[in-house]
Amino acid sequence: MNTGNPLALFLSMLVFLAACSGNSTKNSTGQGTADSVAKEATLPLQIMKERDALDGIIDPEATAVIIGSGFAWTEGPLWIASEGMLLFSEIPANKVHSWKEGEAPQVYLDPAGFTGEGSRGGELGSNGLLLDPQGNLVLCQHGDRRMARMLAPLDQPESNFETIVGEYEGMPFNSPNDAVYDADGNLYFTDPPYGLESRMDDPAKAIPFQGVYRYSKEGELDLLLDSISRPNGLAFMADGKELLIANSDPEKPYWYRYSLDENGFPTEGQMYHDASEVSASNPGLPDGLKVRSDGTVFATGPGGIWIFDAEGQVLGRLNLGERCSNVALNENEDLLFVTADSYVVKIALK
Repeated sequence: MNTGNPLALFLSMLVFLAACSGNSTKNSTGQGTADSVAKEATLPLQIMKERDALDGIIDPEATAVIIGSGFAWTEGPLWIASEGMLLFSEIPANKVHSWKEGEAPQVYLDPAGFTGEGSRGGELGSNGLLLDPQGNLVLCQHGDRRMARMLAPLDQPESNFETIVGEYEGMPFNSPNDAVYDADGNLYFTDPPYGLESRMDDPAKAIPFQGVYRYSKEGELDLLLDSISRPNGLAFMADGKELLIANSDPEKPYWYRYSLDENGFPTEGQMYHDASEVSASNPGLPDGLKVRSDGTVFATGPGGIWIFDAEGQVLGRLNLGERCSNVALNENEDLLFVTADSYVVKIALK
C-alpha cells in the first residue's frame, strides 16, 4: 500500500471493504449468521394491493429485512416482549432459535420437538410456540406428539419439558401444529399429521382424523372439530368470540371461521376465505396466522402473507417470493415477523 498517496490509500480501502462485504450469509449447519444484521439484507417484497385500506397498514415502500437465513424450514415465530427476543422453530433440525435486535440468531433449544432415543426422519422438531398464562414457554412438539411446557426460565432455556397433554382417548396425537390460549387460560390446538414420517400413511398414526382440541385450565380435553381435513394455524378474532382456522389442504385451501358459545365451544362454522384460485398458480397453503387488536388478520397462504380487515375483506398480499409458514407481531403491533422457508424476516407496519 502506498501510504504517501492519499488517493491510492482511499481506493485501497474501498477494495478491502468490498471484499469483506462479499461474505456468505448462510452456513450448512442451519445456524444463521451476523452478516445479514450488519448489512440489513432484504428479500424482494411485492405488495399486492387489492383495497386502498392496505395503505393504512403498511407503507408501499416497506422492505422485508432478513434477520436470519440458511435454515432448513422455519416455523412458529413468537415475540417475547419481556426479553426483547424472537423465538422460532427450525423443524427438520429439531431446534428453536432466538434472535435479538443487532445480534445474529442463536440456538435456543436443542432438541426442541423430539426428545426420544435414537433418530427418525420427517418434521420432528417443534412447530408452534406460545406463552402460557404464567409466562412459560409452550411448544407444539411434532416428534414427541404432544403439547409440552419448558421447565426453565425464558432467559435460561434448557431442553427439559413436561407434557401438558399428549393423547386423546388413549391414542397419541398425530403432531400438534399450532396453539393459542383464550382469555380464561384454556388451550386450543390443531393436530394434523405433518410431524409423522409418512404423514397420513404413517403406521404410527393412531387417530383416524385431524382434530382441533380444547384443553381446559381444569385439565379436561375436548375434541372440538374432526371435520377439517388439515387443520393448521388458528387464532382468536379480536373479540375473542370467534376462532379462525387455516386448512393446509391443497384440495381445500380455505380459512374457516367458527363462532364460540359462552363455554368456548364452536357452534357455527363458515367459510372465511377460499384461496383456491391463488393456490392454483402460487406456492404455499393456508398456514399460520395472527390477529391484531384492531381486527386486522395476517395469514400466511398461497402467494405470501394475506391481509384481511376486521370484516374479512382481502386488503392485499405480501409476496416474498418464498413459501411463508407463519407470522408474529411485536408488542406495539407495528412490526411483523415472518418465517419464510429458510429465512426469517421483519417487516415494518404502520
